[in-house]
Amino acid sequence: MPRVTVTVRDNGGRTATATADYALAPPVLGGYYLAGNADPTADMAGGNFRSLTQYRSFADGYTFPGYNKPWLLSLGRSGFAINMVLELKHYGTATTAAQTFAVDGVSYTVPAPAMTIQQRPGTTWPKAYGYGQVLAGLCDGLFARALSQYRTMGFGVNIQLASELDTDHEFGTTESGVSYGWAESDARAVQAMTYIVNWFRARALPAGTTFSVGSGGFDRACFQRTHPESLMAKLDFLQWNAYATDPSHTALARFRRAKDWAVADLGPVALSRPVIIAEWGVRAAEIPDQAAWIATVPAAVARLNSERGPRIVRTNYFNSSWGTLAPRTDGLAALRAAYATRPYV
Repeated sequence: MPRVTVTVRDNGGRTATATADYALAPPVLGGYYLAGNADPTADMAGGNFRSLTQYRSFADGYTFPGYNKPWLLSLGRSGFAINMVLELKHYGTATTAAQTFAVDGVSYTVPAPAMTIQQRPGTTWPKAYGYGQVLAGLCDGLFARALSQYRTMGFGVNIQLASELDTDHEFGTTESGVSYGWAESDARAVQAMTYIVNWFRARALPAGTTFSVGSGGFDRACFQRTHPESLMAKLDFLQWNAYATDPSHTALARFRRAKDWAVADLGPVALSRPVIIAEWGVRAAEIPDQAAWIATVPAAVARLNSERGPRIVRTNYFNSSWGTLAPRTDGLAALRAAYATRPYV
């Protein structure tokens, strides 16, 4: 480890020497996501983009790298840090039947997803494979299929289980006709996430494979419940998302919120883990000058990383939904400028 030595001398000729070890923190990786898991290569051209978020459902037959996505292989093999969000959530509703398929010569039958999540009143509730189904081993075939495909890619990724558990559970969940409240759903999810991480870690994984669990980071009690030390001991990163959706929202406050909860509420194992911001964004309806807001992010991240607590190591802009860049050209220019600034360089 590098060491600095300082010697001081007073006017009487007396000296004192002190030494201190130090470590140089690597740059934060500036990253991106483009709506629909689309090819972001053109948007990232000319910028210091080094990280990427993608979303997949375990129900999808083409989990890694994804259907018709050779560009993801190119980016990953060129050194991009890929954050692959793998969800029990079933995307769409047309093909939610049971599945039978073979993986490396072994036949699996996986039942239809039995859980509903994101049960916001007045909306259609997405289907998902249930936490009980996971714990009963009924989803092992999905994991086996994903792992078989993953092994062919030639590089390791961070596997983020779930997009946002707090969003999934905010209005409770229902599995096989049984309803569970928010706190109950969190507890069941922790058991299921532990099962999935253990399942993968018990098998040969590509070098560089890491794990995290997804959180929107908007509810303190949920954040605490879903990050027990028993689970964090199996994970490599903390994760939360950060959005500006009100004119009063500053970059420092939005990126800080979940970090403050972590420092106050979580245990030493959790606090030893670096942080991936898999999604951050600015909603143009409330903050029309997105570029000006984006310009404040480097200083906010640098300040947070100078303070006590877990260090943010990746920030991936979410160019979709709440974070949609409008106008796109101005937003992309602002991202390029931000990622060319300390702590991204």
